[in-house]
Amino acid sequence: MSNPTPHPTPQPDNNYDPAGNTQMFRAFVDEQPPPAQVQRAETRSRAGLIIGLIVAVVVIVGVVALAMK
Repeated sequence: MSNPTPHPTPQPDNNYDPAGNTQMFRAFVDEQPPPAQVQRAETRSRAGLIIGLIVAVVVIVGVVALAMK
């Protein structure tokens, strides 16, 4: 009698776990993102900061306006 559940075939695992090997972990930590990606992140964080400051000013002005009534 054969086994009704088929055995899974081994799949190549392209997603390595850097924590499983010290050398792989060090290589993972030392990886530098491409310059374009770094520039996008800096632009995004600057835009977020500006938007956050504008929202904070609007909220403060709103609170002061309500307090003055």
